Amino acid sequence: MTADRLRWLRSWPLLRQLTNPDDRLGLAASARSPASESLRPRTESAERVVRSVCPYCAVGCGQRVFVRDDRVIQIEGDPDSPISRGRLCPKGAASRSLVTSSERRYRCRYRRPHGTQWETISLERAMDMIADRVIATRAETWEDRDQQGRDLNRTMAIANLGGATLDNEENYLIKKLCMGLGVVQVENQARI
Repeated sequence: MTADRLRWLRSWPLLRQLTNPDDRLGLAASARSPASESLRPRTESAERVVRSVCPYCAVGCGQRVFVRDDRVIQIEGDPDSPISRGRLCPKGAASRSLVTSSERRYRCRYRRPHGTQWETISLERAMDMIADRVIATRAETWEDRDQQGRDLNRTMAIANLGGATLDNEENYLIKKLCMGLGVVQVENQARI
């Protein structure tokens, strides 16, 4: 066999793996290629690492946020977190898209009843519209007493569904607000 043919045969990954004792587990040279040799970790170019907490639920898994040029380039689990010990669920592992997605909205959008187009409105206007609707709905649907004369002091036309990113304190305050408004249908989507 010529030297060229022998070199060509030894370049096959299977033969490299069988003939080199270090490669039999596919961990050394047999697993490398010019393409894989040129790869670098996304975190290598980070200027700094910021510790954070995953925003998706109330568990509070620790995250390490890698930043370059004031932009998030990678988010990973924080191995120093006593809660998650470096692990993230699929939502937490994909949380980089919360801040880097081209679909992220930075302004309030409103579509009028029976409208077909969205319009941009200010946050203040959106909050005023919500408050006006809550007040009007509560006034129109308030129930003082039932048919037997028992006190109700409630509205059944408003409900609250909290998000899983809320912590216990925030849920406590929301529950207090809802009860003060007479809203009795209060649930949190973390339980669903």
